[in-house]
Amino acid sequence: MIVMSIAGVDPSAGAGVFADLKTFQAVGVYGTGIVTALTAQNPYKFFSTHPISPNYIEEQIDSVMDSYDIKFIKTGMLYSPEIIKLVSKKIKQYDLKAVVDPVMVATSGGDLTKEDIAKVMNKYLLPNSILTTPNISEAEKLSGIKISNKEDAIEASKKIKCDSLITGGHLDGINTINIDGEISIQKQELIETDNLHGTGCNLSAAITAYLAKNNDLYNSITKALDYVYEGIKNGNHGTLIAKL
Repeated sequence: MIVMSIAGVDPSAGAGVFADLKTFQAVGVYGTGIVTALTAQNPYKFFSTHPISPNYIEEQIDSVMDSYDIKFIKTGMLYSPEIIKLVSKKIKQYDLKAVVDPVMVATSGGDLTKEDIAKVMNKYLLPNSILTTPNISEAEKLSGIKISNKEDAIEASKKIKCDSLITGGHLDGINTINIDGEISIQKQELIETDNLHGTGCNLSAAITAYLAKNNDLYNSITKALDYVYEGIKNGNHGTLIAKL
């Protein structure tokens, strides 16, 4: 079972491609990684972004697909409309099943995109994807709905252009799942901690890995939510790794 992450690089390895590869391995699948941008950041502070050219991103994807039979991928920071359009094209070209983490702002506070990319995601990426995993802020941008409570999150999920998991870290732990129009709510305990760097990356990577292990979408989501919860609860160094 081989999966792919298309995302940025976080040198502290708590988020981005490095974190995705660790999650893939923890769940038990082999991970490949396509780099869309280099960043200078750590769990507590964001410094800068250096994007990779779309042509080179395409070459990376083609080189991996030339050797591996990959069905499931996840996307993270795609940075610009040009990169989003490219990744959408490659998803269609290789008939990939994509889990989209619509990364726009780093947990440490840095803006990870060139401009507002929600409109471009809605037009090109999400209609070609099987799931997106926005937090509340990202879900507001993708849906155009202000989210203040569970009912708002449900309405927002209906506006998003593919199946969705709206995460509840900023909504009292209420996770809103919309699969084929069927809504389910999973509420998780909120843990007081600063060990939150890369939670969205790890969540979408875990969902992708569980899908590759022949779990259906709903069970992949619930298993991934449990995986991230345990990582937050038992992690160390401001990242989702087990305490040593």
